Amino acid sequence: MMGKVYLVGAGPGDPELLTVKAVRLLSGAEVVLHDALVSREVLTMISPAAELINVGKRAGHKLLTQDEINALLISYGRTRATVRLKGGDPTIFGRAGEEIEALRKAGVAYEIVPGISAALGAAAAAGISLTDRRVASQILLTTFSRGIDGSVMDWGCVTSTTTLVLYMPGADYAEVSERLLGGGLPADLPCVIVSQATSSQQQLRWSSVARLASEERLPAPALLIVGRVASRDVAELTESFWSTNRKDPAFEQASVI
Repeated sequence: MMGKVYLVGAGPGDPELLTVKAVRLLSGAEVVLHDALVSREVLTMISPAAELINVGKRAGHKLLTQDEINALLISYGRTRATVRLKGGDPTIFGRAGEEIEALRKAGVAYEIVPGISAALGAAAAAGISLTDRRVASQILLTTFSRGIDGSVMDWGCVTSTTTLVLYMPGADYAEVSERLLGGGLPADLPCVIVSQATSSQQQLRWSSVARLASEERLPAPALLIVGRVASRDVAELTESFWSTNRKDPAFEQASVI
């Protein structure tokens, strides 16, 4: 682990969802640059001897610019075992592409270590299959924020047989609902908001595209799954499962709304 940068996925929050390779790298890293969304439980798995640097962004506040993060990765990565720890999977909405390009241009060795994306963690928490072939012919992972060129998502490509996984839906669920309805999605199309997936503070809220407008905001990080896979039948089964297992320590801190 000398002179190399590892872009490591920290998963959605539960430390038991880390890969074996990620655990090994965290225990032997000399430097770890981590995002704000990496859970405290995962951070405790980092070697006490490692230099720990928080480079995260929350609520629009950046500790460092992306260029500054790239410079740190290059500087440390030339001579030290450096982990760039990102929530979920590093290649999904994690700006890994910009860091990879900077490392390549600087001639610094790097390796990508995949992690469980928030989409998969949220689906598991809700007890649903994102690609249930009976109701979903495709899946779309996207964000509600504007693109780098200021453009917004064209919701017209989303149909009633699409499972839409919306990262970072923001605080205004009414706007999300309006845009989805404007894109032609049925008002009664089911959806579920998953807040802090796989953590002890996890919350689920089952709704529909129309009712989403009146839903109270759940704590970030949150993710929205829209589609027939998020039907009320699934919700009832999930609530029954959680109720049955409520006494299990693995479930006692989580809640289904």
